[in-house]
Amino acid sequence: MGMMNSTETVLDEKAVIAAAENALSDIAAIRAEVAKVIFGQEKVVENTLLAVLSGGHALLVGVPGLAKTKLVATLGAVLGLGSNRIQFTPDLMPSDILGSEVMDTDDTGRRSFRFVKGPVFAQLLMADEINRASPRTQSALLQSMQEYHITVAGQRYDLPAPFHVLATQNPLEQEGTYPLPEAQLDRFLLQVDVLYPELAAERQILLETTGLSEAKPRGIIDAARLQEIQMLVRQMPVSDKVVDAILSLVRSARPGHGNATTDKNVAWGPGPRAGQSLMLTARARALYEGRLAPSLDDIYALAEPVLEHRMALTFAARAEGMSVRDVIAGLVKQARG
Repeated sequence: MGMMNSTETVLDEKAVIAAAENALSDIAAIRAEVAKVIFGQEKVVENTLLAVLSGGHALLVGVPGLAKTKLVATLGAVLGLGSNRIQFTPDLMPSDILGSEVMDTDDTGRRSFRFVKGPVFAQLLMADEINRASPRTQSALLQSMQEYHITVAGQRYDLPAPFHVLATQNPLEQEGTYPLPEAQLDRFLLQVDVLYPELAAERQILLETTGLSEAKPRGIIDAARLQEIQMLVRQMPVSDKVVDAILSLVRSARPGHGNATTDKNVAWGPGPRAGQSLMLTARARALYEGRLAPSLDDIYALAEPVLEHRMALTFAARAEGMSVRDVIAGLVKQARG
């Protein structure tokens, strides 16, 4: 009996390796297709895709006009997901997102309520400028992100599977915006900072997007295949060395855990969800880069997108002009030794 179990495990391992090799070629094709439409911004594309491949949601932060919306539309097309977009505004109500009950009257004059689904019923939801909506509306979206269903008038409606929210936030305009509370930021697997493009990429943007025709992305996989890859990511083995590195990095970012720099500069640090996010996204990053197991480099590369929105600096550190990114870079440097 014992022997049978061990053979089963070996077979499983072989099956996982075979599945991973298939996934590698799919992911390479996805990358190539996205690159036809989104020029440069490799880091942004990578981190956004990692969030989706890991089964989570991402928050894209950047000034207007850096193709955040275009990236989400492109990913929807390439991954074969049904997508919707909501432009958040201060007067947006929860029912504008979730849907609402309308009254129907039939031929006999009988009245009944019918639920009309809102735009949240999509596989890929683009939540544009999420910090412009009121907390009540934000929480309606964030609840659906957490629970994968909504409740209207006591009735539960399941959201489509897979369900991913890619939200954008403009860091500039603070007037008339409602910054997301810390507990709600934690719902996002990754924060993806979208910076200005490099010179060569910007030249390509100018030349290729102002003519008569623009490249249109093709579908490479479909929703069912995406779910297979997401299952595979969760089955990938993670070595003890990588697990220890995750724990050590996350714990070093918390004040009161023996790191002098953190104690001095950090007001509050990341919770256990940060470690879970690193475990998932490190596996996805290994696949994304063509490897079958995550390494320490994956952890250090993902430290910033995983930790940045899950910690805050002390007033003194902010007054000195420090940023959360500086602190994370310092912790990674210490970890690398």
